[in-house]
Amino acid sequence: MRKADLVTAISEKTGVQKVDVLVTLETFFKEVKQTLAQGENVYIRGFGSFVIKRRAKKIGRHIKRNESIEIPEHFIPAFKPAKVFVDHVKDNVTSLPEEEAED
Repeated sequence: MRKADLVTAISEKTGVQKVDVLVTLETFFKEVKQTLAQGENVYIRGFGSFVIKRRAKKIGRHIKRNESIEIPEHFIPAFKPAKVFVDHVKDNVTSLPEEEAED
């Protein structure tokens, strides 16, 4: 499902115009990004948490030049689904479409 499909589905189920749904989704995404960029986590009960994970400094390898490089400490966004979310998916998904099952 793409963002356009999600907007259409929400619009049809709620009766809200697609433009309004799109603006709401875009605002949600923007707020989550800004909050994470400020170092705060976003918790949505029953859905999950958008959190910042710290990646420690490590030594990597530049394969073409065959030399070691230092990868500095950095922070990445991550999503951790709520138990209710995970249980709902476990109980309802019986199989994946063939395209996605191979990935």
